[in-house]
Amino acid sequence: MSCFEKICLNIYKSIPPVVLKGIIPLIDIIRKLKGKPRIPIKEKMAEIKYPDFKNEKVIMLHGVSVGEIVSLENLIKEIKKKFKNYKIVLTTGTTTAQEIAKKKYSEYVDFITYFPLDIYKVVEKFLNAINPSIVLIAETELWPNFSFCCKKKNIPLYIINGRISDKSYPTYKKIQSFFDFKYVFACFEGVFCQSELDKTRFLSINANAANTEVMKNLKFEIEKKDCNINLKQENFKVLIAGSTHGEENGIVLEVYKNLKKEINNLKLIIAPRHLKRVFEIENLCLKENLNYGLRTKNDDFLTKDIIILDTLGELSKIYAIADVAFIGGSFNKTGGHNPLEAVIYSKPVVSGPSIKNFIDIYSILTRQNAAFVVKNKKEFIEVLKKLFIDDVFYNKISTNCNNCFKEHQGAINFVMNKLEKVLINP
Repeated sequence: MSCFEKICLNIYKSIPPVVLKGIIPLIDIIRKLKGKPRIPIKEKMAEIKYPDFKNEKVIMLHGVSVGEIVSLENLIKEIKKKFKNYKIVLTTGTTTAQEIAKKKYSEYVDFITYFPLDIYKVVEKFLNAINPSIVLIAETELWPNFSFCCKKKNIPLYIINGRISDKSYPTYKKIQSFFDFKYVFACFEGVFCQSELDKTRFLSINANAANTEVMKNLKFEIEKKDCNINLKQENFKVLIAGSTHGEENGIVLEVYKNLKKEINNLKLIIAPRHLKRVFEIENLCLKENLNYGLRTKNDDFLTKDIIILDTLGELSKIYAIADVAFIGGSFNKTGGHNPLEAVIYSKPVVSGPSIKNFIDIYSILTRQNAAFVVKNKKEFIEVLKKLFIDDVFYNKISTNCNNCFKEHQGAINFVMNKLEKVLINP
């Protein structure tokens, strides 16, 4: 380690908690003015009352934001089933992820809290309280003090589902020019990546080649649901618009009406993200003189052109009976919803430009020609028209969906095998 690196690292490690305690209230005021949630300072400074884990065996998992937290779902359930004598602690970095974690995982994990600020004394206090037997960090969180403290306490530390995005990769390379990440990676027992591209990127910022592997992608660890829904769709081409928001319903209906002029046997299923939108969609259909029915009334495509899905819990399986899926929340600022719920059934996916919540998944899908991200209504219509009219093109994209899904599955088995070696057969 160079003298410059030593100086930088020592300064970083010696930041006193009191400094941040003085700064954070100012940041909180700025966040409040911008309409953002407060910083949970007590939780992040490890100044809360923790459960007594001193005589327990603990598996700690961390996902910084919503995408990472959601991706951990099936892994957490598998860990709960396999390692019954371990407590599970889940941490997040953002308030939204914290809310999602508490909503989804309260019955599976023993404690949910925030990841500590990367101040050595704060981290030390946090780890003393949690007392983890192993720590699994989802995707990419290279916190030096947390890493050094785990190493000092002989806590096995791993990156799982490791990913370095196109956007963040240049930043890591710039930091690498004055601080070598190899000192942080030396604290990790393993870096397990989503793809060969991610592995190459981790290695380029000096991850240890001896323990950097490809594990595939946890976000692809979902299963097909049995579909017992019959809308008499066999002789029709079906477009589904899933998880639509507000103004998207008008966009979808306008696009459908345009396509219907050329594709006479085209039908539409529209599933609003929130059921309060059903009445709005009905009014739009009446205004546009569109023939619609409701799922709750058992309407079907023999008598209706459009079925509004006004039920809960059916969307993920109703993708199975459609031909093409539009994923909502993407023509507004929502950031999109999970396209894999449709891709698992080999259904081509089309999305609007707002996909920040699943940008990594769309990056994979678009790279493998299994999904399309369109900028506007014109592109939306053009892509849908080609998918519905050109059978050769449609079959190729559908095959790409199937191949893409198969290629990226297997991550849970990989992680569980590693956990068994560390926790059961060390």
